[in-house]
Amino acid sequence: MNSIGYLLAFAVTVAVALLGWRAMDNRADQQAWKRLAQTEKGERRFFDPVMVAGLPEPARRYFAYTIQPGATLHSVVEIEMSGELGLGSKDAPNYRPMEARQILAPPYGLVWKLNTGMISGSDGATLDASWTRFWLFGLIPIVRAEGADHKRSAFGRVIAEAAFWAPASLLPSRFVEWQALDQNAARAIVRYNEFEQAVDIFVNEEGAPTTVVIQRWSNENPDRQFREQPFGGELSRFKNFAGYRLPTRVEGGNHIGGHDYYPFFKAEVQDIRFPADTTCALVAGNRHERYRSVGGGQ
Repeated sequence: MNSIGYLLAFAVTVAVALLGWRAMDNRADQQAWKRLAQTEKGERRFFDPVMVAGLPEPARRYFAYTIQPGATLHSVVEIEMSGELGLGSKDAPNYRPMEARQILAPPYGLVWKLNTGMISGSDGATLDASWTRFWLFGLIPIVRAEGADHKRSAFGRVIAEAAFWAPASLLPSRFVEWQALDQNAARAIVRYNEFEQAVDIFVNEEGAPTTVVIQRWSNENPDRQFREQPFGGELSRFKNFAGYRLPTRVEGGNHIGGHDYYPFFKAEVQDIRFPADTTCALVAGNRHERYRSVGGGQ
């Protein structure tokens, strides 16, 4: 075999190895997605305004706007979105079109599957791990991150986005308590395992959450040092999804409210689903088929 043959053989070997590595990432994402979808278990519960009667008035307004009385309480949501992702800086955002799908299961975690055409991969967190894994053209690994700081940062994102798309997960519980801030803002404090994260929710007169802010553990700063800094989003275009009124337009990013802020994340939501509803529908359908199979129905 000549030198060109050796080079071709080497290139093929590397490509196969990279494709295998990428396939392992995809399998890990799928397994994490499935585990998070299964975190909503137990008896079905339904929203009653009595559940929030003791909360600060802005928090009561928030729940009254986002969850209809009698709606099934869901803490796990799946979101389909498109929009723009800034890959640069405030001065040169370098926005690129993006499509993404996500499962969000506060406080347990999330998986966010991203595709910008050029860059694809996932951000995620589960009970035992967190990660960022992005690939260039689906073949070249360009970002790999994990570890204790990353997991703490990921927990912050989970709780911020709970206020966007999973309000039922912020109802008072052993994980969540509330504090008043002013007449149009309240703070939910979420504690889970070793983490504690406060999320400030600003509402309008109707109770629609217009802005959500956390102090997130992050190294997205000029010093590249992990520290608490503002992170959050601005919410609009609310639509109804199975008893929930949720934002379908979200713009957000690091340093929100400050000089260095620019919205690197601009999302338009196409759909929001609740996996538990799908599971219940399948179970009901299977029961119906079994009933028909023994001649009990037509």
